[in-house]
Amino acid sequence: MAGKNYKTAKGRVKAQDYSLEEAVELMLELKFAKFDETAELALNLGVDPKHADQMVRGTVILPHGLGKVIRVCVIASGEKVKEAEEAGAEFSGGEDLVEKIQGGWTDFDAVVATPDMMKLVGKLGRILGPRGLMPNPKTGTVTFNVKDAVRDIKAGKVEFRVDKNGVIHAPFGKSSFAKESLVENARALIDAVVRAKPAAAKGKYLEAAAVSSTMGPGIKIDVAQVAAK
Repeated sequence: MAGKNYKTAKGRVKAQDYSLEEAVELMLELKFAKFDETAELALNLGVDPKHADQMVRGTVILPHGLGKVIRVCVIASGEKVKEAEEAGAEFSGGEDLVEKIQGGWTDFDAVVATPDMMKLVGKLGRILGPRGLMPNPKTGTVTFNVKDAVRDIKAGKVEFRVDKNGVIHAPFGKSSFAKESLVENARALIDAVVRAKPAAAKGKYLEAAAVSSTMGPGIKIDVAQVAAK
C-alpha cells in the first residue's frame, strides 16, 4: 500500500517551485504514514566539499524543537559527569562509556565530550563518525560547558553538514507540528545554512531546496524566495 500511496502523493506535486509555506502545507496534506513522520529539508549547495575551504557545517537551535526525545551521551570526568546528569543527559561517564561504545553500544542520539576526554573519544571515530555523532568543537559538542551543550541539544539543536555531493539533509520537525511551526523551523535552518556560506564559494550558493516527510515525495522550494528572507 505504501507504494500506491506514495505514487498518489507524488502525483499531486506539480512540476514547479513552491513557496516555503505552500511546500510545507502540501507536505502535510500528502502525509499518509501511520506514524509521526519526520519533516526533512534537502539543500543543494554550489560548493565543492572536496576543498576544505568550501566545507559547510554548523548548528542551529530550531525555535519549535524537533518533536522527539534526544538521548544525550556525555563523555567527561569528575564534576562534569554530575553536571551532565543534572542538565538532563541520559548517559554520562568516562572511560567506562568509551569502552561500552567500543563494544558496539550506540543507544543515543547525540554525544558531548569535554576536551580532556578527546584522546579517548578519538578511538571511537570509526563508530561515531559514520553516524554523524563524533563530537566536534565547531558544533559545540566538545566543550567544558556541558550544561549548556546538553540543554541546547535537548531544546532541538540540529547539526548540519554538506555531504560529498554538495547536499545538506536535515530534519526540521514532525508531521504532527502545526504548519506555522514547521515553516519557522525550516526558515531558521535555511538561514543558518546561508550564514554558513564559505568565503571561497563562488557563483550561486543555494541552488535547489526541497521538503519532504519520511515517506512522502520531495516538494521543490523557490530558493530565490527563501534566500531573500
